[in-house]
Amino acid sequence: MRVALFIPCFVDLLVPQVGLATARLLARLGHEVIYPAGQTCCGQPALNAGRFEDAACLARRLCDLLAAASPDAVVAPSGSCVAALRVEGPDRLGLDHDVLGRLLELSEFLAAEGEIDVGARFPGRVTWHDGCHALRELGVRDGPRALLGAVRDLELVEMQAAEECCGFGGTFAVKAPAVSAGMGARKVDAIEASGAAFVASTEPSCLLQIDGLLRRRRSRIRTIHLAEILASDGGTR
Repeated sequence: MRVALFIPCFVDLLVPQVGLATARLLARLGHEVIYPAGQTCCGQPALNAGRFEDAACLARRLCDLLAAASPDAVVAPSGSCVAALRVEGPDRLGLDHDVLGRLLELSEFLAAEGEIDVGARFPGRVTWHDGCHALRELGVRDGPRALLGAVRDLELVEMQAAEECCGFGGTFAVKAPAVSAGMGARKVDAIEASGAAFVASTEPSCLLQIDGLLRRRRSRIRTIHLAEILASDGGTR
């Protein structure tokens, strides 16, 4: 299958290893992986700020660029950016583009293709954080857990309140920092209580929020994206 990578801003600028892991994983599974050059923001920050005209302009440009690559599927390692385009785009921006029907978050794509056991090995105890957009807008919940369950030597432990927000929420963390920090502290409490060595998610932005809070506590728990685990052959970071 010809798969175009949609790499969100957070990944490109702050955690490029997530994008690289996504590409390695898809290539290992036999897909033709392409990266359409010239990608920019999908418009989600502008959308969240109520600047709908700016958001629509960015979203249309990105959709045109991705469609020009003639992919069978467009895959992104971020549920929030996929949701911004595929769910909120049509509803709030009037976005109407045929590429939206081929746009999938990574775990959605793997589940749709029946690629659950991807040959990964990751020795470690991992707990899972459900990102709000992936869970509530895309319905992504069981897929990542099934993928992790097929990883050799990985022990998946559920935390309490796995489905609660970590407090990031894009511009929410800027506009309401005290509330954001309080929500994040509750999430980190649950992560630490799980006894896991790693906390994983589909959401790079959530992981950055959680990582900052864990580091402030001098916690030994590390954050890791789902793509990094699935692309692993047995080493830990």
